[in-house]
Amino acid sequence: MNPLKLIASLVAAATLLVAGDIKVENQFVKEVAPNMKNSAAFMTIKNTSDKKINLVSAKNDASVITELHTHGKKDGMMVMYKVDKIEVPANGEALLKPMGLHVMLIGLNKQLKEGDTVNLELVFDNGESVKVAAPVKKLQGAMKPYIDTHK
Repeated sequence: MNPLKLIASLVAAATLLVAGDIKVENQFVKEVAPNMKNSAAFMTIKNTSDKKINLVSAKNDASVITELHTHGKKDGMMVMYKVDKIEVPANGEALLKPMGLHVMLIGLNKQLKEGDTVNLELVFDNGESVKVAAPVKKLQGAMKPYIDTHK
């Protein structure tokens, strides 16, 4: 490949993680066993604007359905359920993590193994759309950034 084209491609890829007021960090998708049909994507979404922005939908290249989810108590039991949006506060962040807010991947097209990558597109109510490449990781090791920075 032409060196100038390579540099242009790398710059374009880097800008996919930052679009306007939104920055995505520490993104990953949970590794699943061969017979599992669902997984989840986790990340930190930062909003650098002075207005709240909502994540309103997502798409991915590894499953048939993509939904925004959270965990909570219903009828005395912990359950996972769909939400319409995930708020990212003004000049703040939304932490998508296991047992909390996350992007659900339903009806996987293949087994997700550590080392694979899932391409996600996150759509926000301010008109921004952010594309991220999320590496597939085993849950234990993938939680280190959250344990270290979100105590």
